[in-house]
Parts: sequence; structure tokens; C-alpha cells
Amino acid sequence: MQLVGDFSWDSSAGAAARTAILLTALFLVSFIVNRVAARVFDEREQRFNARRIVRAFTWFVAIFGLIVIWQPLGGSLAPALGLATAGLAFAMQEAIGAVAGWFNITFGSIFRVGDRVKMGGVQGDVIDISLLKTRLMEIGDNAETTWVGGRQYTGRVVTVSNKATFTDPVYNYSGFFEYIWEEIAVAIPHHADWQGASRVLEEEARRQETAEGARQAMDEVRERFPVPDTEVEPKVFASADETYMRLAVRFVVPVRTARSVKDEITRRIHRRLAEAGVEIVATQVVQQARTLWEPIERTQNPPGTDEKG
Repeated sequence: MQLVGDFSWDSSAGAAARTAILLTALFLVSFIVNRVAARVFDEREQRFNARRIVRAFTWFVAIFGLIVIWQPLGGSLAPALGLATAGLAFAMQEAIGAVAGWFNITFGSIFRVGDRVKMGGVQGDVIDISLLKTRLMEIGDNAETTWVGGRQYTGRVVTVSNKATFTDPVYNYSGFFEYIWEEIAVAIPHHADWQGASRVLEEEARRQETAEGARQAMDEVRERFPVPDTEVEPKVFASADETYMRLAVRFVVPVRTARSVKDEITRRIHRRLAEAGVEIVATQVVQQARTLWEPIERTQNPPGTDEKG
């Protein structure tokens, strides 16, 4: 009884008791809120984000509550604690920037789990978003930065700091529009039936039947953003050079099947052109020839002179 009579909430024992009560209350509240969120939200991403927000809020309240509880007992330690806090903030500026990036991602709707993005120079599907970092299931690209040339998984999981949302552009390939525009280009000699080749390119691109879905997706985007009306039907564009006609067919494909769709269309185009006897000039050879020819042409005809001299 004497111990109970000497107990004071302002003493160290009282602070310890208040700390235990605070932590217990936070645990119960977070547990209840998580259970309610699991019943309220139907989508997995929404439940995932709700747990993240509850966890972050719990940590914030716990740290703030511990400071309030134990600060009166610090007394003359307050200036030292202030200097230590300032030094800690300076040392943890990267972590603070990452936490700010998490708020930017979550409340700025930059991306969510499942989106295909390019962030911090890395392309991939978002598989996890935490307070400090975002994890991507990496996909290949055509810039020779990975050993996989197409937009398919490499097998690596790459971790990127959330601070990258402030320092680098973030490209979202699927957040609002699940399609991308692709192009297939062929080079046809002038003497060949390039008009017939143009029809082949357009016909094979239209066989995919993805334009209608892209049109509906674009209409949904236009309801949210002031995006101008954009053509999603396949179309062939032609450009002429000294030695060939360059035909490029532009079409839309679902972002996650772009490589396989482009592969199918390319095979069908080359098969039909071969059956029609239409010659295809190797684009790489033409590009190399142009690279060699342009310096010679500039030497023979420098700027400011004409060919007649």
C-alpha cells in the first residue's frame, strides 16, 4: 500500500506506466482499424495502402507521445536534445526525402502497386511501396542497359528510393491508360510496289482489333484530364529518301503484351511481302549508308555554295 501511495504520474514510474498505456492503446487501435479496412475495401491495393497509412500514423503518434511523456523528465537535457535532433535531421535528409516521396506517391496518385512505371532510370512493375522505397520487378528495354531487349521481366527486383519522385521524371505506362503506341517500319525500294506494301502494313495492324478498347480507355482518360482527341486507328506513314520509301505503321497495343503483338504483326507483314515479291531493304544497312554519305555530301557541297560552283 505504501508503494501505491507514493506513486506519481510525474515520476519515472508514472512515465513508464503512461508509455505502456500509450503503446497498448496504439496496438489495439491499429489492429481494429486494419480489420475494419479489410472489410471496407474490396481491392487488394486499397487494403495494402490502408495498412501502410495506419502503420505510418501509428509510428508518428508513438514517437510524438513518447516525446511528450518523457520530455518533462529531461530538464536540462532539452538543449542537448535539440542539437541532437537537428544533427539527426541533417544526417537523415535522404530518409526524410524518401518519406516525403511516399506521401507524394500515395496522395499524389503517381502510381500504385501493379502499375508499370519507369522510376529512377529503372523500368518495371511496382510490387511494393513502403515509407522509404519502392520495389520494381524489372523489365528489359532497348537501351542495352539490361540483357533482355524487350519489355519483359529480367528476373531482378530493383529497389528505388521514394525520393526519386522529386529528382527524376516518373513515367507511368498503365496508371491511366493501359495502351501504348507502337510502330513497325520497313524500307521499300522506289521501283517496288510500295503502295501495295502500305496496304499490307495497315491490314495486318488492323487484325489485332485493339483500337476499340483503346478508344474506350482514351474516353475514360478524357473524362479526367483535358486530353485532346487522339487517333487510335492504325495508320501508315510514308517518307521518301534517295534510295527507298520508308513505311511506318502506327497502332495501339496493350502495354503488357506489346512485344508479343509486335512480333506477330512483324512476322505476318514480312511473310505477305515475301509472297508478293516485294523487296525489303535492311533498315540498319540504310542507316549505316546514310551515316557514311552525309559527311561526304557536306564535304562536296559545303554550306553557302551551290553545285555549279
